[in-house]
Amino acid sequence: MWRRTVGLGILTLACAVVGTAASAAISSDSLGASSIAVPRCTAAGLGVLQNLSAGTVLSVSVASLPAACGGATLQVTVNNGVTNSSGSAAIPAGGGTVTVTLAVAVAVTGAEQTDMVVVGP
Repeated sequence: MWRRTVGLGILTLACAVVGTAASAAISSDSLGASSIAVPRCTAAGLGVLQNLSAGTVLSVSVASLPAACGGATLQVTVNNGVTNSSGSAAIPAGGGTVTVTLAVAVAVTGAEQTDMVVVGP
């Protein structure tokens, strides 16, 4: 009987705490989200060429990178819907062409996706 009484007491206390938390007032009028402008080193079109061997993509060459992107890192991911692989390479100070070698070769399929991101400088 004593255990049952203590158990009911703990349950009552827990319900009171939950009830108090549920009635707490929230004073914010927003979710706190924000946005900032992200500078770009280029808005021009880039040349993208997948380097193939035996029906797989081994690396990706990206051309026409301007000098403004120099010193940044180019990250490339290739996805064929079953397998994806990525790699990264530094962009030289003068820009130009960069070849990014993938960690794992990706089989060429009828539908592939190649994503590129420039990080930095």
